[in-house]
Amino acid sequence: MKMMQWGAAALAVGLVHFAAPAEAAGGKTLETVKARGLLNCTGHDGSYLGFAEVDDKGNWKGMDIDLCRAVATAVFGDPAKLKVVPISWAQRWPSLQSGDVDIIIKASGGTLSRDTELGLQFSMSYYLGTTKVMAHKELNLKSLKDADGGTICIPAGTTIEQQVAAYAQKVGIKLEPVVIEKTEELEQAYFSGRCDMYAQWGPVLAIARVAKGKVDDHVILPDVLAVEPEVMIVRQGDDNWVDVANWTLTALLFAEQEGITSKNVDEIKAKPTSPAVAKFLGAAPGMGK
Repeated sequence: MKMMQWGAAALAVGLVHFAAPAEAAGGKTLETVKARGLLNCTGHDGSYLGFAEVDDKGNWKGMDIDLCRAVATAVFGDPAKLKVVPISWAQRWPSLQSGDVDIIIKASGGTLSRDTELGLQFSMSYYLGTTKVMAHKELNLKSLKDADGGTICIPAGTTIEQQVAAYAQKVGIKLEPVVIEKTEELEQAYFSGRCDMYAQWGPVLAIARVAKGKVDDHVILPDVLAVEPEVMIVRQGDDNWVDVANWTLTALLFAEQEGITSKNVDEIKAKPTSPAVAKFLGAAPGMGK
């Protein structure tokens, strides 16, 4: 998926503003959000480059933030009816369960324990990410197998801790973990040399490496510690709310596939490129609602 196109596609969803499903017993989130007039969606307690970060004007941006805006657009027809709530990784589940946020869109995977033990429900996957490791090039590591005894920076409160431990055991090495909550502090620890390596979601490593400069001083090792589909997360039993998330994602994917953006949607609606596009944009009677 081309991350750069999501903002435009998200805005196009507003012109396909669909009717929300009827409220189901046991799930009142949609009703609560509509009554409040605002969607409370997860941000990050700092910057998670490419996914949830604040620009120099104080505006939130990134792929996860675009998805939050798309859900707000699907519910209200207005991407501005969104409140981004900055939370840490560890705060994700309590914040959702307490109602502080309505949906988690924060580079999070759907796991069995999160489903059965925490009572969470997942959308379709919007990104297939891999957990990777970046290392200082001067260490001459060819793979993680060469890193026995090394220090590795790991984000606290995530499944990456378990993934690193499992992979190290698999390849027969011992690593010294340095577990840090905030991404900025985590990256500072790695780039300052406190850690030999940095374990993180692959896209975030790639962005951090480029953003820091001196790209050639760091290498992303070929090892894949885990493959994790990232999903939007709601409370268990909120079937209609997860329907909103899923159909929002479906609309985004279709809009991107067909090249529909906020800038050209009126033109394409007037002259649909296919019957499917006509239905999607409501140009065909009774559709696109």
